[in-house]
Amino acid sequence: MTCEGCKGFFRRAMKRNARPRCLFWKGTCEITRKTRRQCQACRLRKCLESGMRKEMIMSDAAVEERRALIRRKKREQIRTQPPGAKGLTEEQRMMIRELMNAQMKTFDTNFSQFKNFRTPSGEEAVKWSQIREDLGRVKVSLQLRGEDGSVWNYKPPANNSGKEIFSMLPHIADMSTYMFKGIINFAKVISYFRDLTIEDQISLLKGATFELCQLRFNTVFNAETGTWECGRLSYCLEDPAGGFQQLLLEPMLKFHYMLKKLQLHKEEYVLMQAISLFSPDRPGVVQRCVVDQMQERFAITLKAYIECHRPQPAYRFLFLKIMAMLTELRSINAQHTKRLLRIQDIHPFATPLMQELFGIVEG
Repeated sequence: MTCEGCKGFFRRAMKRNARPRCLFWKGTCEITRKTRRQCQACRLRKCLESGMRKEMIMSDAAVEERRALIRRKKREQIRTQPPGAKGLTEEQRMMIRELMNAQMKTFDTNFSQFKNFRTPSGEEAVKWSQIREDLGRVKVSLQLRGEDGSVWNYKPPANNSGKEIFSMLPHIADMSTYMFKGIINFAKVISYFRDLTIEDQISLLKGATFELCQLRFNTVFNAETGTWECGRLSYCLEDPAGGFQQLLLEPMLKFHYMLKKLQLHKEEYVLMQAISLFSPDRPGVVQRCVVDQMQERFAITLKAYIECHRPQPAYRFLFLKIMAMLTELRSINAQHTKRLLRIQDIHPFATPLMQELFGIVEG
């Protein structure tokens, strides 16, 4: 029996057929784990004295045959394993199942329950118009698909001068409210979230609702057409360069294109939502250590899932790319919050309307 280091040394020495000479103690050097590299002659002598023999060395062909056998056994072992068994613990599998169940219960990608399409009038229309001026010229086109497959391009009515009588912001606010309710229900289904104090639950939702909304919208984003396909409704930003002063919409659009490019699994999307939701540095969070530990568990589960279900090494950087996308989304959220506060300072009356449009979670 020998260590791998000395076995390799003996093989190389025999293949070279070299006979090194001792330059120190005339063949009596003490060979230990620390000193074995100092004198090749004495190291070879000790190998021979320990019973190592040249004729026992495997040929190159035998070595390659043995390696091929090992590789074949590994492939057979992987094939016989149940899907997702390698690398995922039972706790992690249960965690993913719970998140997927929460997602399925609270997010309908066909938007079959969303039916609001209101148009403001009177004083409300004036308020929305004032807010719209400060948001920038956001041009959103909307397509409605009928049951018979017909497509109707909707645009808000305009007056004689061509100026829109009212914008689509109220409708977008209704869509946002619909999404935000689903996100709140998603969090409430998760047992780890319910275990937190009510105060921390509210703080986490206030900080993460916008981010989770974008992650869900990305699942229905069509990168080829640049549209969000929400059941029979399709939304498209016609003029992203002017929207939100290039501060919000350009990074947001880039985010959606980059995230869609990763071609994530549903499980990866839902784990991203959990990592975003359980962010310990949200304002107002008290049990930071508890939330931090939960976020780390979700991140480790995401990494393990990728290693199990994504061929390596093609996806070896996927986990890092996903975490980078979450960081980018956090930055977009910060810019969005600053803009919201600035508009509220300009128009104090607009607070309820802005809460509708951007989803401020209240206790």
